[in-house]
Amino acid sequence: MKKQISDRYEPTSVEPKWIAQWEKRNSFVPDPAFKESFSIVLPPPNVTGSLHIGHALNHTIQDIITRIERKKGKSTLWLPGMDHAGIATQVVVERELAKEGKKRTDFTREEFEAQVWKWKELSGGMILNQQKLLGESADWSRERFTFDEGLSKAVAKVFKSLYDEGLIYRGERIINWCPKTLTAISDLEVEHREVKGKLYHIRYPVVGKKGEYFVVATTRPETMFGDVAVAANPNDKRYKNLIDVKLELPLTNRTIPLLFDTFVDQEFGSGLVKITPAHDPNDFEAGQRLGLKPLLVMNPDATLNEQAGKYAGLERFVARKKILEDLEAAGLIEKVEEHTHSVGHNSRGGAIIEPYLSTQWFCKMKPLAELAMEAVRSGETEFVPKLWEKTFFEWMNNIRDWCVSRQLWWGHRIPAYHCQDCKHITVSESKIETCPKCGSKKVEQDPDVLDTWFSSQLWPFSTMGWPEKTEDLQKYYPTSVLVTGFDIIFFWVARMIMMGKKFTGKSPFKKVLIHGLVRDKEGKKFSKSIGNVIDPLDMMNKYGTDSFRFFLAATLPEAKDILFDESRLDGYRSFCNKIWNSSRFILMNLDESFTRVNIEPEYKHKLEPMDRWILQKFNDALRKYEKAYSKFLFFEMASEIYEFVWGNFCDWYIELVKPRIYGKLGPESKAVAEQVLVDVLIKAMGLLHPFMPFLTEEIFEAFSDGDYLIKTPFPVEYSITPEDDGVAKTNILQEAVTQIRVQRAENGVPLDKKCQVVLKSSNALVENSVRENEVSILQLARLDSIKVDPNYQVQKTDSVGAFRFGQVILPLAGMIDFEKEKARLEKDLQKALQEEEKLSGKLSNENFLAKANPDVIEKEKEKLRILEEKISVIKKGIEKLS
Repeated sequence: MKKQISDRYEPTSVEPKWIAQWEKRNSFVPDPAFKESFSIVLPPPNVTGSLHIGHALNHTIQDIITRIERKKGKSTLWLPGMDHAGIATQVVVERELAKEGKKRTDFTREEFEAQVWKWKELSGGMILNQQKLLGESADWSRERFTFDEGLSKAVAKVFKSLYDEGLIYRGERIINWCPKTLTAISDLEVEHREVKGKLYHIRYPVVGKKGEYFVVATTRPETMFGDVAVAANPNDKRYKNLIDVKLELPLTNRTIPLLFDTFVDQEFGSGLVKITPAHDPNDFEAGQRLGLKPLLVMNPDATLNEQAGKYAGLERFVARKKILEDLEAAGLIEKVEEHTHSVGHNSRGGAIIEPYLSTQWFCKMKPLAELAMEAVRSGETEFVPKLWEKTFFEWMNNIRDWCVSRQLWWGHRIPAYHCQDCKHITVSESKIETCPKCGSKKVEQDPDVLDTWFSSQLWPFSTMGWPEKTEDLQKYYPTSVLVTGFDIIFFWVARMIMMGKKFTGKSPFKKVLIHGLVRDKEGKKFSKSIGNVIDPLDMMNKYGTDSFRFFLAATLPEAKDILFDESRLDGYRSFCNKIWNSSRFILMNLDESFTRVNIEPEYKHKLEPMDRWILQKFNDALRKYEKAYSKFLFFEMASEIYEFVWGNFCDWYIELVKPRIYGKLGPESKAVAEQVLVDVLIKAMGLLHPFMPFLTEEIFEAFSDGDYLIKTPFPVEYSITPEDDGVAKTNILQEAVTQIRVQRAENGVPLDKKCQVVLKSSNALVENSVRENEVSILQLARLDSIKVDPNYQVQKTDSVGAFRFGQVILPLAGMIDFEKEKARLEKDLQKALQEEEKLSGKLSNENFLAKANPDVIEKEKEKLRILEEKISVIKKGIEKLS
């Protein structure tokens, strides 16, 4: 098995090769030979552009899990797909059409849908390509789209079923209306921003009492024409005795009553509020209680309608300015105050939302929420970390009916048919052309479409063929785990649990793994407006996909956000190069006749102490890796495999066995070292593969005969125990060499200067270890000689360090210039003290502490702690040289 790899790792040549090879061999398709199944459904990205950094994190985590479970011998399905993303996609396509001077209304509905399908093919293909570039091992043969025929049928079936049960209804209620996109949007698509505005105190004259008026405060005077009453709290002593009072509605000829309702806050303003049922959700509910008829005063595009008299046709904010001028001229402004308040904006596009009375389709959520809560209470579905269950229950307990209709052209049409003659509404899974009530042929389908989340809430089971009892549905549903960000627990996760329980009787996932978001290194959210957006493809092209993936996993703390620091990517690229160069070294030094065998049992009794040591180190790393995986602690998994590969295997074991590999200790020792090197490397690549699939597959190919690492079984432990004396001896060797290196560094002894070292210890294992590994120790520590002497008398000029079995003594006499070294350390001390002062000042700055992200503050504190340790070490060094 004499193979070679290039002298440097080039991701751009390796990655495309394996993307093609894996797909050619159907490596991602579940193996039916395995009885135990494991499944994940991919949160479908929107077909609106390209993958962002959040997708890269989410998809990398899922791929790590998928590759591990596949290697554990399970029939593993990772089901991918995309979401049609109604409003987001329509906005993007309309924006593209605008570049050509066209708008949606220039087309028929069918023509516009055709334009969106063209966009879907272009954008969807781009996203799919990016997913493959990231190394995602999803079963692309099962890729689904929320507009697939089967999924669309499932949507219609669920809608009709919920309608027949009375859980879906059509009614007039206050919804969130976007005047820019001209559609209703859900509560969760409204982004509330703190805005500096004004609170206008307006005088409402009392009818029949000249010169008397009541003052009502509002932030939206343009909705005043929709006022149908003014209300006070029945417990407010200022107003409780007023009966049958009428008020003049300013700038109109209408009068409105003074009424009483407990929803009014006595402490706010004058204790009076205007009731505008068509433009405020609280007012709507109060109007329902008080029997008031709503009055809509705004058009869908946020211009005022005929109810506003001379202000009709004016855009809402233009109208506000004109109305305030006229109120001022009429002496009806009491005062105007600066007022910071929360204003709803469309999270897609940023337009200010109008609470707006509209006839829409709604879904009753309380009964469905009970199903979801029971699934979590019973443990059928578990949140990881568990702390997110509290958030889940808070949302579920405060849930409101969901407006599921959208005034768009791109989406699943609501399967409801309106008879133009008798006005009967028929909900049907299939298209109808005749009214079942009156027989009229004048039947039209409802023009609205369903909220995108309506179809995506069915994703776990609709993608597997429901309502048909398909083989996939029976084998892979419920899914094993869902991986998602915390920001869509309510949007998507909760609704999927509701629908899964409702229509299959089972919650769609056994576990829901919630991860944080990726933010910039200052803790800010990535935003185009800020200009801090990171393109995953740029990072992958610059550092290699494996480095990028490893960074995402290694820096993902439990239940916290990732702070994106590009400098760390360079370190992980170095890790890739370290693995590549170590693998190349092993290949270059194997005998021409080398054939890999199972080192257990064939070589078990030929293993030398350092061999048994590396096998035990692998066992330790494997156990910790498995334990971390059981809790989905990817950063701990990454840390364990990184430390083992770079530290124990590359920096220690390879260096230890070089004399054997070069034949200095005989052919049998060389043969054993070769087998251990290759076997441990391949097993380590098995653990690293889920994080770095391309590099590890390429290396595995160089040591194998046609197999693919992606399909090889998950590594298992060696039959080595920690009590093995070979492990103990090599631990001694490692500790001694580490301490020698520390002393050389602390005392400024150059690496090219050979030293003599004494180990002062009476432990027999120490003497045996030095005797058996003297050649390796001399090479690793760059020594002329090393001896064990339990009776050595320490000299004043000796550098002494402790290790578990005694002392490591480095005689410095003649090795260094004491005065010169002391001067160097004093210079280092001054520099470190200046840095400490600067950092301490930053951490005592109240302005910094108030504005900085908590993770950034912790990072600065950790820097200070490390700096303080460094200062302590330098001071000890100066003291020793004095």
